Amino acid sequence: MNKVFILCWFFLILTRVTFAKNYFVSASGNDSNDGLSVDNSFKTIPKAVDLVVPGDTIYLRGGTHPYSATIYITKSGSASAVYSLLAYPGERAVLDFSTTSFGKRGVNLSGSYWHIKGIDFINAGDNGMIISGGGNNIIEFCSFIANKDSGLQLGGGTHDNKIINCDSYYNADPTDYGDADGFACKMDVGSNNSFYGCRAWLNVDDGWDGYLRGTDNVSTTLENCWTWRNGYFKDGTDAGAAANGNGFKMGGSDDKLLKHDFTLKNCVSFDNKAKGFDQNNNKGSMILYNCSAHRNKGNNFSVSSALASGKILEVKNCVSADNRIALGSFAIQVTNSWMTPFTVSAADFISLDTTGVSGPRKPDGSQPDVSFLHLASGSDLIDKGIDIGLPFKGASPDLGAFESDFSTGMVTNPGTESEFKASFFNNELVIRFNNPQNKSFQCCLVRLNGQVVLTSRIEAFGQAQKINCTQLSQGFYILKLSSAYKQWEPQKLVKMN
Repeated sequence: MNKVFILCWFFLILTRVTFAKNYFVSASGNDSNDGLSVDNSFKTIPKAVDLVVPGDTIYLRGGTHPYSATIYITKSGSASAVYSLLAYPGERAVLDFSTTSFGKRGVNLSGSYWHIKGIDFINAGDNGMIISGGGNNIIEFCSFIANKDSGLQLGGGTHDNKIINCDSYYNADPTDYGDADGFACKMDVGSNNSFYGCRAWLNVDDGWDGYLRGTDNVSTTLENCWTWRNGYFKDGTDAGAAANGNGFKMGGSDDKLLKHDFTLKNCVSFDNKAKGFDQNNNKGSMILYNCSAHRNKGNNFSVSSALASGKILEVKNCVSADNRIALGSFAIQVTNSWMTPFTVSAADFISLDTTGVSGPRKPDGSQPDVSFLHLASGSDLIDKGIDIGLPFKGASPDLGAFESDFSTGMVTNPGTESEFKASFFNNELVIRFNNPQNKSFQCCLVRLNGQVVLTSRIEAFGQAQKINCTQLSQGFYILKLSSAYKQWEPQKLVKMN
């Protein structure tokens, strides 16, 4: 490859990264505008989607945006040039699909490397959003409300998506009310999809559904997710015989042979019409670490059918506040609340009152602080778990989803992070954490004029992470860093060549 070609190629890449554009969409805009400023915003998302190139951002102004047809997003970016569809800073955008026909979805995302954040998807004639095909998308701080099928569904082989701090509720599908889940990673979904800090409640079918048809041997991970009161309508009445009402349905299939490897960490399921954590004839591996369940009408933990060869069931450090368990003899169980020497009563918990669980999220999108199912001082479930690689306070992990810290008088959600330090050195951006507890981070560099010049997903964060920034000119930049559980204050950095 000759030097002239290399230089031209490098210049093209640098030009694309440096001149990323911002487009603006508002309900009062006009698609004949150029969309490049708040005062000249477009009216519709499809207009902006037609124009964006990898690395560009679409800012959606607050308020209600009515749509009468599905929004299709087919373009794909890359790990170094992500498309962004974001609520305008400080505002909340609502996409209202009330006038779509029955059976029509709100948003159909088949592209890859999209970051969608701060948007509510409501009243669609089918799913509020479906991700079908593609992958490596991030859906963050979004809500899926009162749609006529599952709020957010993943299918069509889509893989490596991250759903972060999202809510899904009041979804109901007439006329049988038997399919509308909160989150549905099911049917022909791909592997390595993850949910972090999400909530699902009052969906007529299940909170999460991993039922398979058309694929096999796929994987899904949930961390710090809550689900409750599924199987009921918005008003709390029973949605009928077809409405299953499980909290976490971890798999299952028509022929009862397919394998969905399901991992749940620090997850909570309570007050559902049926089971809390349900196998539903899944033949794949199921890993449950530090999960809590209470008052589900069926068993809180239910995995009793034999698994496929080579697959395992692990249940460790879990709590059933009312001890309804149905686990097969093949289960690998360690330090769960229903095992010797533990006993469980209401006195083990600060509160069994669910007030606040559906309350507003914090400004960074994280879940509200509640006392429900947090362990009370003096409980014999404190510091009695085994170390399975999750963060904990004290001598050993607590049992259940919430780790206690009575040295400070605080109870904390898992996944909290220490502070970081960042600087440019020798054409590299160097980021160091004092004590990293999450393993996946999103890094974004922005010029002072608002242009996004670099985005990077950092996996398996170590003592220090270095990102090549040779292509960036000297000057001032704003670093934005976030994990599944936290978004740090932006930091101003200077790069010297």
